[in-house]
Amino acid sequence: MTAPRFVPIPPEAAAAPRVNGHARVAYPAPPAPHAAPVPVDYAVVRQLQARVTETLTRILADSANVTAAHRRETAARIGREVMADYVVAMAHAGQPVSPAAEQALLDAVVAGMFGAGRLQRLLDDPKITNVHIIGCDQVLLHHADGSRSRGEPVADSDDELIGMLQVLAMRVAATERQLSESNPELDMQLPDGSRMTVLYKVSPRPVVYIRKHSLFTATLEELRDRWGMIDLLLYRFLTKALDAGANIMIAGLAASGKTTLLRALARTIPAGEPYITLEESRELGLHETVHPGDENWVISLESLQGHGEYDANGKRRGEKTLHDMMPITQRLGVRRVIVGETRGREIVPMLRAMTVSRGAMCTIHSRQAREVMDSIVQLACSYGNDIGAEQALRMAAQGIDLIVYTSVVDERAIGGGEHRFVSHVIEVGGMRDGRVVTTTVFGPGADGRAVPRHLPERIREDLMDVGYDPRELIAYIEAGPHNRGSWTRELHTKRVRS
Repeated sequence: MTAPRFVPIPPEAAAAPRVNGHARVAYPAPPAPHAAPVPVDYAVVRQLQARVTETLTRILADSANVTAAHRRETAARIGREVMADYVVAMAHAGQPVSPAAEQALLDAVVAGMFGAGRLQRLLDDPKITNVHIIGCDQVLLHHADGSRSRGEPVADSDDELIGMLQVLAMRVAATERQLSESNPELDMQLPDGSRMTVLYKVSPRPVVYIRKHSLFTATLEELRDRWGMIDLLLYRFLTKALDAGANIMIAGLAASGKTTLLRALARTIPAGEPYITLEESRELGLHETVHPGDENWVISLESLQGHGEYDANGKRRGEKTLHDMMPITQRLGVRRVIVGETRGREIVPMLRAMTVSRGAMCTIHSRQAREVMDSIVQLACSYGNDIGAEQALRMAAQGIDLIVYTSVVDERAIGGGEHRFVSHVIEVGGMRDGRVVTTTVFGPGADGRAVPRHLPERIREDLMDVGYDPRELIAYIEAGPHNRGSWTRELHTKRVRS
């Protein structure tokens, strides 16, 4: 009998109680709704992948200008042939491979060559929302229903995990990214749009966090009708504010829906209007067309990670930050600049851009709506050596027209649901007597969701110029305690509001 050309590693070899000298952490086994997929022997995957790579290299050696699509198509064909050989060999050895196991192995080979390697299965699972990884074997999966479970190891050692991430950074990132001792942090977008953050060397074991975007292509209409994040009144007001060129800052806690709302708002911008997006790592995806044949004039700019020694200004060679790129945006002939997240030194040029532009948008972290201005000043003073608190406050008061605050109520731990919604829309009206003047156009109603409170003042005429009459809010405002806005669905929460 012919011996198989591939010899899988015995299952017991993968069951060692310690990895890299670190004990495995005990997490609960995945619950029934998240049943484990078909087990994959990654020792076999590496053998199969090596054969595919060897054959692919030989076939394409004399080919010029090979496209990525052709390379992938050829690799997939070779992979099927190599897999067929493996299945036959294992059958002859008395170890038949089931169709499910065969497909799982082939998927793993393709993921290793063109996807996210052993992370790909986590990205493909719609029930998984976020992933925390500490070392190669401590994998914590966050599920859509609020539960958490222990995942399978994503590598056989920490060194293998780092190697996989380094290759992924070089192959997948739109702009050059590097993970090394001199660059121990990595922030990048994965092929499916998820955002991955990696820490290396600054912690005892590598740390990986993957944030998946479940509403990556959601429109503002879907946020209104399907997800209940806004109601019809907010929809009309925000779209008209965007048409009127209002500068909008979306604030809230992490995972409150800031980026989702920003992305949906940006998609209401007419397709033929060019605008710029600035991001540390591409996450908005606004430069990608949703439907084939769509027009897209989005200029997507992403920061560049420097390499080598630091110069006299404390920057690495080739480094390009959002702070560096902000001035050039004013010379590209567009009126709108969108910054995915202001969390560092880009806050100062963002404020400066807002004082001279229209229709700009950005997001910022803030615990409460009333603390947004404080968050702006703290960031500006921390990262702007040439700006003080008073100047930062004046720039914010002059440049920002609206602050939209997104709230999240997560009651999954007590058997409830997770609710994200807009709770405030605050108009910024400049400075008066050294204080920022604000008007709460929409504020929390009885259930916390935004309802009309006051008519806007600063942007009222601009709104009317684009066909919106703010007086349509008067009837709701005059309703007083009975004001429920135009929310059509009840917000079913367990907590009692005072």
